[in-house]
Amino acid sequence: MLDNLLKEHAKEFHQIVPFNAATDKLFPFDFTENNKELTAEQIANTENFSNYINTKLKENNCKYGIGGYDEHRTLYARSKHFDTNEEPRRLHLGIDIWGEVGTRIMSPLDGIVHSFAFNNNDSDYGATIILTHNLEGISFHTLYGHLSLNSIKNLQEGKRIIKGEVIAEFGMRFENGNWPPHLHFQIISDITNYKGDYPGVCKFSEKKYWLQNSPDPDSILQMNRYL
Repeated sequence: MLDNLLKEHAKEFHQIVPFNAATDKLFPFDFTENNKELTAEQIANTENFSNYINTKLKENNCKYGIGGYDEHRTLYARSKHFDTNEEPRRLHLGIDIWGEVGTRIMSPLDGIVHSFAFNNNDSDYGATIILTHNLEGISFHTLYGHLSLNSIKNLQEGKRIIKGEVIAEFGMRFENGNWPPHLHFQIISDITNYKGDYPGVCKFSEKKYWLQNSPDPDSILQMNRYL
């Protein structure tokens, strides 16, 4: 239901990162086992991983790298943060936009600050903001992970956010969970009792529930058409 509603309002959303379709290019990153260029050693070392990201963007003259929704990612073996006793979490529930530290992030529509936190575990979100929105009486949430600490400084729950307002920026590795700079953007239908955090990856065996509760973020981003 939420997915269809978002598609109906597709023309109303403000862009989330600065992007000019006439001049800017996107590189489609693949972090599944199909990517034979990346080794486990590269991924485990944030500096080497960043070099891989930056090299690809530069070689292809791209402003951003993008991808990841419903992607079964082997890269999460880089951290025990995504491991469980029974089955590791490897299925990605958001879209990642890889770019420069300090890249501005804007709200796609009006809303309020639901919650925020500094999830300071290795390979976690780091600084995180969750917004609440309403369309035709339907409430839902958007999550922004791997932000700068400055993005959550002096922030308050319940703060009103205006469509197009700059709400955050891409963080550096020491504040974004030890990743190359990027934004994890995710839509959440029912956030239950989570605050300042919500799973961005799930067990593959549970994908039906999690993907239904976190529909394709490109229904708001609308960037995949430019790949």
